[in-house]
Amino acid sequence: MELSVAYQLAIITVVAFACQWAAWRIKLPAILPLLLSGLALGSVAGWITPKEVFGDLLLPGVSLAVSIILFEGALTLKFDEIRGLEKTVRRLVTWGALVTWGVVTVSAWTLLEMPGSLALLFGALVVVTGPTVIVPLLRSVRPVASVSRLLRWEGIVIDPLGAILAVLAYELVVATGQQGALLHGLWLFVQAIAVGTAIGTLVALALAGLLRRHLVPEYLRSFLVLSSVIGEFVLSNGISEESGLVAVTVTGIVLANRKGVRTDDILHFKENLSVMLISVLFIVLAARLEMEQLTSLGATALLVLVIIQLVARPLSVWVSTLGSSLNWREKALLSWIAPRGIVAAAVSALFAERLEQSGVAGAELLVPLTFMVIIGTVALQSLTARPLARLLKVAEPSPRGFLIIGANPVSRAIGKALNQNDFPVLLIDSNWESVRAARMDGMATYYGNPVSSHADQYLDLVGYGKLLGLSPRRELNTMATMRYRLEFGEQNVYSLPGQTEKEDKHGVAPEHRGATLFGPEMSYARLASLLSQGADIRKTRLSEEFDFNAYRNAEDRLVWPLFAVDTRERIHVFTAENQPDPKAGWSVFGLVKEEKEKENNKDGKDKEKDKEKSKARDNGA
Repeated sequence: MELSVAYQLAIITVVAFACQWAAWRIKLPAILPLLLSGLALGSVAGWITPKEVFGDLLLPGVSLAVSIILFEGALTLKFDEIRGLEKTVRRLVTWGALVTWGVVTVSAWTLLEMPGSLALLFGALVVVTGPTVIVPLLRSVRPVASVSRLLRWEGIVIDPLGAILAVLAYELVVATGQQGALLHGLWLFVQAIAVGTAIGTLVALALAGLLRRHLVPEYLRSFLVLSSVIGEFVLSNGISEESGLVAVTVTGIVLANRKGVRTDDILHFKENLSVMLISVLFIVLAARLEMEQLTSLGATALLVLVIIQLVARPLSVWVSTLGSSLNWREKALLSWIAPRGIVAAAVSALFAERLEQSGVAGAELLVPLTFMVIIGTVALQSLTARPLARLLKVAEPSPRGFLIIGANPVSRAIGKALNQNDFPVLLIDSNWESVRAARMDGMATYYGNPVSSHADQYLDLVGYGKLLGLSPRRELNTMATMRYRLEFGEQNVYSLPGQTEKEDKHGVAPEHRGATLFGPEMSYARLASLLSQGADIRKTRLSEEFDFNAYRNAEDRLVWPLFAVDTRERIHVFTAENQPDPKAGWSVFGLVKEEKEKENNKDGKDKEKDKEKSKARDNGA
């Protein structure tokens, strides 16, 4: 079935989004459904023909997209994150990579009977992991910080090094039998690293100067960085082949660690762009692959995959972590996680096409073998990494906790109720007396500003998934919701309304302050007043006889629902925009205040009892 180019582009875009959304729903990396969709739409259904859609722009476009993805990943690498683990990172991307390269090369040469030089190229191709597969996998696995940071650094730094190793191996394949081929390849390797590092550093320093001095308007900052990345990638590659990936990686790392350079807005733009590029790339590259090529590989190719997973990776990690502070559980998880990504797919497609045109025997195996490794490692590790992390006890807890802005009486009352019911809370305040009072109540605290650079570096958010802006300072709540929206998700940030919160020029726009906590009338002053009048926060379990309607309309008290906990122990927040509908078996946290009539009646009965006791004492006397 032949479709027009417009229809094919539309299908690629829509399916890419559907795969990303489905992966988010089922908590798996999106790479697997993207690859399977590409195979189905390409060789199986015949709806997508990348050569027809993109023509000669396909491989150059893939290369540019990979450079942008790699730069975005490098922009997240902070040296402060790996203090104490720097040696392990260096070993993983050097000795570890060489071990993997050697094991895979020998396996392909002996089991698949590939020519030695071609086996060397295949080994170099599957050395790389990359942010396109590591970051989504880490998002679903949530390993402890040490493992997560090592895998992210390794995945980003090893991509350009792996690509250069592939260039070295490619030169050896092309120059097989020629004198001085090895020395020529080694020279290209050193040259690529030197050229890429030099250009990447110069571009980073130039960008840092422009951004720090505000010589570019705010709306052009992301465009400036994007154009610079593309320009330096092409320039560097023009001077030394495949050095462009080194250049963009170096630029990202230098910018990320340059003091006085704000990159949050740039990173946000690049993250959105990277998600789109990754989605489209995997579908397009998988659509180029013929299903017959995969099925013709046979059981021997699967044995190579098993060796990559069970021999090459554990041996690489063992060599790289000798003498490190990692325990055996962390090393075991590191040994299991090493999915291959877009760089392996893109570089294999590029070199395979060149070698086939040169008539090199066996070159047609490179792409299907590489994709088999990508699909195999991603599928296996996507399904098993999270259970393995839990089994080894190196997985972060599910994010049940609340980050609460403010340690004032309202925050302490709400935090104490949540804490006592196994929902961890972390209260943040710059007022020492409030922080001390919260600590006396047994709650975790952070003394400082929630949007400070110190908080960015040292605030441990493991286990926390929602933010409650409970400070009487409305501006601080707003800044906190804006800062942590990316961390927790837009649906998980909440803040109190102001005393006269209106959608006018004096109010804060809804997209900046998150959902309105508890209701439009529940300002900080209102909550503080109710608590000072004797209201308290109580947990009530609903039943068929005593449902939510009965709970809210009790005659002897006033109730303001705050949170609801369902039968699966998931907590729901009552907001002005969304009111949960608790069922039987749910529990509701509410602010409860006894009505005055009942209190007066109770006081009257107590007085009557006192009078009777007084009379009895008088009669007795």
